[in-house]
Amino acid sequence: MGHETSLIAARFAQLAHEHGAQPAMTFRGDERKPDQTFEYDFAKFWRRVERVTAHLQSNWGVQPGDRVAWLGFNHELQLVTLVACARLGAVFLPLNFRLAVPELQQVMLDAQPRLLVHDSHHANTAQALHAMGLQRTHHNTLIAIASPRDLPLPDMNSLMPLLLVYTSGTTGVPKGAVHTQAALLANARASAWAHDFVPGDKVLSTLPMFHVGGLCIQTLPALLAGVEVVLHPRFDPTAWLDEMNTSRPSLSLLVPATMRAVFEHPHWAETSLACLRGIMTGSSTVPVAYLETLHARGVPVGQVYGTTETGPLSIVLRLPEAMARVGASGWPHPQAQVKLIDADGQEIGHGATGEVCIRADNLMRGYWSAQGQGQGQEQGQSGLGLQDGWFHSGDLGQRAEDGCITIVGRSKDMIISGGENIYPAEIENQLVTLPGVAESAVIGMADARWGEVPVAVLVRSPDAAGQALSAEAVLAHLHPRIARFKLPRRVVFMGSLPKSALGKVQKPALQALLTGTNP
Repeated sequence: MGHETSLIAARFAQLAHEHGAQPAMTFRGDERKPDQTFEYDFAKFWRRVERVTAHLQSNWGVQPGDRVAWLGFNHELQLVTLVACARLGAVFLPLNFRLAVPELQQVMLDAQPRLLVHDSHHANTAQALHAMGLQRTHHNTLIAIASPRDLPLPDMNSLMPLLLVYTSGTTGVPKGAVHTQAALLANARASAWAHDFVPGDKVLSTLPMFHVGGLCIQTLPALLAGVEVVLHPRFDPTAWLDEMNTSRPSLSLLVPATMRAVFEHPHWAETSLACLRGIMTGSSTVPVAYLETLHARGVPVGQVYGTTETGPLSIVLRLPEAMARVGASGWPHPQAQVKLIDADGQEIGHGATGEVCIRADNLMRGYWSAQGQGQGQEQGQSGLGLQDGWFHSGDLGQRAEDGCITIVGRSKDMIISGGENIYPAEIENQLVTLPGVAESAVIGMADARWGEVPVAVLVRSPDAAGQALSAEAVLAHLHPRIARFKLPRRVVFMGSLPKSALGKVQKPALQALLTGTNP
């Protein structure tokens, strides 16, 4: 262990040395043997890290600062490769496999990776990217054969970049948030505080690890804490529910879209959730009805607020407070500072609504383009970089007298109608309680009289209630529940809503669909 100058690698070497026989990861559904389960203790996990490190260095010439891209579903080798990059001083770049080839090409041009590692499912996409002159290899080649030993590992410090994650916005050029080894360790400490990991915990990880939500809220922090992770290649509600009886996890992470898929599954009511001491959620404003559905089953739902740029853990509603503060986002983690500011940049008091700004050790170092490596110069723009060490999120929040923060929506999503501020989440929380509504989003549309008016866009559920749902019924449901000026002026039904990889509704794209413009 003495030569491990990467603090992240040193932690895994320590776990292998001191707790080698302890389970680290259970991986289900590998593409080679989809019906088999692969189990790794910390000793075996570390041996795989050593082998992958050697292959990256000796076969592919990976040096400090090089980017190693990963294109594929969740896989145990994805985490192994991340730790191998930490040992080499390289930068791990998980790619959103849901992007189209031209979008991935944009990322490749900006990040300039030395190597693209891919799985069989995405071999055709990898081949298309290979046409750009990019080296590529299947992930099995990193582990399949013996590798050199006694590697000449570089010396490094904790401020070296390790993770490069591109934001999933719908407009403009994608931006890569750079996270250092120190930031990832700080985020792991914040996660340990957020979840209060205890011996015997088991984390069920099913969300995509190309996003900091799937990778950094529970999965990587749990492993660093010595907690076992049960990893699925991708989210499937049947597999998630089956896991309650198979491995009996104590913790998991769901976003609103995956929550709904679980609730609508035919085995939802009969599946025992007794093994769970809690579920965490995040990624967008979560309908209160979803939280109450899980609370009714005795499962507290904590909240994690953050962004790609913040690590992501910033504000946390921990499990002991979850049922008492339904809908709140919680309190900043102990090493985070959070302020709410008005349009003039002045900090606001309790009860007022302002933009959430965060300063913490787990923030990104900056955008890749801001490191002088890319083609754009985004540094210094509000909401797109750090300003005096603060990240301006573009999200709007309110702080109670006890310090508890509630996120009420995006500043760009806020609707100003006749001088009144309308937060779409208030309306969406009521819409989701209406039988027949599968999904909903509220956006602002230009209006000659009021400036803007709210428009509700709904997806009908496939049952009889959904098929019978009318605009009049929607307005009748909302009328006694929200102020008159917040009532949608139009109700639009669509077959589906445009979403990001983690299920967030992409409102600029939705507005473009309704207006016939480009987002």
